[in-house]
Amino acid sequence: MEQPDITALDSEELRRYVEDHSEKDYLLVDVRQPAEYREGHIPGAVILPLMELESKLFDLPADRDLVFYCHIGGRSLSAADLAREAEVTDKQIYHLHGGIMAWDGKTLPDFPRVQVFDKSADPSQLLMTAMDLEKGAYRFYRHLLDAFREEPFADTIEVLSKAETAHARSIYRFWKRSESDPPPFEDLFDQLKGDILEGGETLAEVLDRVRKAGDKPCVSLLETALHIEYSAYDLYRTMAEGTEEAEAKEAFLTISQAEKSHMRKLAAAIPQCPGV
Repeated sequence: MEQPDITALDSEELRRYVEDHSEKDYLLVDVRQPAEYREGHIPGAVILPLMELESKLFDLPADRDLVFYCHIGGRSLSAADLAREAEVTDKQIYHLHGGIMAWDGKTLPDFPRVQVFDKSADPSQLLMTAMDLEKGAYRFYRHLLDAFREEPFADTIEVLSKAETAHARSIYRFWKRSESDPPPFEDLFDQLKGDILEGGETLAEVLDRVRKAGDKPCVSLLETALHIEYSAYDLYRTMAEGTEEAEAKEAFLTISQAEKSHMRKLAAAIPQCPGV
């Protein structure tokens, strides 16, 4: 079975989809925690928390479209990717961009989105972009740690922040091969902006708004981290496919798998957020 693409739907597109399709054509899956589901959910949705999904993937119907949603979209994107990779259905796979907040007409101001990468760029430029992404993820985790240092998942965030630096160092080893006089890694990493946001705003400004963006700021921040990790995972898969150098391909595939393990760690941390 060929792996299907993942299609993001906004709230209005999902409403039209539900109106235009029979219930037997699709399964709407809420991948949040039971307490979140009880607070409110989209009518007709079944609950299957993200941390349970991997072990129950093949309980999902193979002959229906799968539509995943969560709080703001981070968990649902991870769930959709799990279903895509496992090839559990030969139908379409969707996830609700903006999650149930968007469905309820709420917005998360200036929700951080990872910049769009030009995957046709030359290898040196792509490697530099990848290092900048790692710097941005590192900065994000340090801010997350500052905001939730006393929470049970703080140790997980600390580990992930250090892992981003290690990934950047691995990428640097390949990048410097094409440079005549490369600066030391520490100097380069320190100089990288790590601006993971579109629009040119600083990370601190956007994080401040996210913290003030209504209910469940912890969930919102962790789901933002899931988006970041997914983007990095997708980028490294593309880089691995685009290089003919065996050592580089192996390195990029290794890092992409590490990004997936980061996604699992973040998913495991979400149930520790207050109120979920």
